Amino acid sequence: MKQLLQAGIITSPHGIHGEVKVYPTTDDPARFRELKTAVLKSGAKSERHGLESVKFFKNMAIIHFSGIDDMDTAQKYRDWEVLVTRDQAVPLGENEYYTADLIGMDVTTDEGEALGTLTDILQTGANDVYVVSTERYGDVLIPAIRDCIIQVDVNNNRMKVHLLPGLAEEKK
Repeated sequence: MKQLLQAGIITSPHGIHGEVKVYPTTDDPARFRELKTAVLKSGAKSERHGLESVKFFKNMAIIHFSGIDDMDTAQKYRDWEVLVTRDQAVPLGENEYYTADLIGMDVTTDEGEALGTLTDILQTGANDVYVVSTERYGDVLIPAIRDCIIQVDVNNNRMKVHLLPGLAEEKK
């Protein structure tokens, strides 16, 4: 399991005092108000910063991180990830999982067939849809519902699914 979870992406500076616009990648953007620190990461570089202020405008969080005090410095953080430690993450309910823990899981069917790897999660209005890349069927879209998701084992990076009729068609 990853110890750092993505909460947002810095898109651009905001104003001249070092604030940055952050596109939230969390289900609950208001969570930024509760954060005391975050890890900013780009490639192999990472830095821990305190959050000095947080406000919201449209779909963005406007955050002032400690040590980023002018527009030129803020510009250097464009496209950096905003990460939180697992203990700062929003608590999960029953049968809920962090996206970072699901991506890359090995997926098998309830009949024992090695299906493929979970590569993406699509968020729809009703339920999430897991994208599983397979050699046999191409990308298979599996709704994240009880009828399809039999077992999720985060510790062993495995998921067992039941393929409803029509979900997996042989590639031609």
